[in-house]
Amino acid sequence: MGAMKKEFFSHLEKILYEADNERKFAEFWHFCDDFKCGAFEFDFEQRAILKDFLPPNLRVKAPMKIRRVRQLTSNEALAKMLHSLAHIEFCAIHLALDSAYRFRGLEMRFYKDWVEVADEEIKHFQLLEKALNEIGFAYADFEAHDNLQAALKTTAHSLKYRMGVVHRGLEARGLDANPFVVKKLQGTTHPLKPFLEEILELILRDEITHVRKGDAWWRFAKDDNDDFIALCKEFECFSLAGKVLNKEARRKAGFDEGEFTELEAFYAQRGK
Repeated sequence: MGAMKKEFFSHLEKILYEADNERKFAEFWHFCDDFKCGAFEFDFEQRAILKDFLPPNLRVKAPMKIRRVRQLTSNEALAKMLHSLAHIEFCAIHLALDSAYRFRGLEMRFYKDWVEVADEEIKHFQLLEKALNEIGFAYADFEAHDNLQAALKTTAHSLKYRMGVVHRGLEARGLDANPFVVKKLQGTTHPLKPFLEEILELILRDEITHVRKGDAWWRFAKDDNDDFIALCKEFECFSLAGKVLNKEARRKAGFDEGEFTELEAFYAQRGK
């Protein structure tokens, strides 16, 4: 007789809502090994639950109330920037895990995609956490926003919205932000600079593939008459594009020239 298979969604639920990061990540690595070996069965009738995922010791504010670091003139300024990036990656871990957990009855490629994305987001977070630790700080030392947790909750009922708003929208906004973070680093002589540049290059490369996956599954889930700019308008509370689009990265991730024109026009008007 073969070994009895484990249930995919119940195991993923435990990982998703595990509060201790060290235990969460260790359990995820075991989960990945089992997943690659085909050790899971899928109970699509199991009901998904929805809970907060931000650490209880994290001080949360609205995004507009958190002051951005403009120049990296001190260790603390660098730490605040790294903390902001680490927070985004921390949230991205849960967004990917939640997408694999929440949406049922899909082909195996869907679950493989978001398990892979979660794997890479954990690696990004750990690299940024390592950098934070090296300059004497830790994740949750500074304030952070709950925008991504709100996006997870807002799109929990719809595969189309989750893929469009979160994985094609907010993650692509991260592509727009990456060059500006790199530019900030250019102005510092901090010993960590080369390591941080490597991390940002890795994150950009991986995030392009994440957005591309979001793009593919949004196209799968959406209706024929749905377009992305309509999604931006419907979810205006979440800005789905940066002030300056990273067009090169967005092209690689599945965006086209017509969308660039529409996005720039819509957000320019919204900013007036």
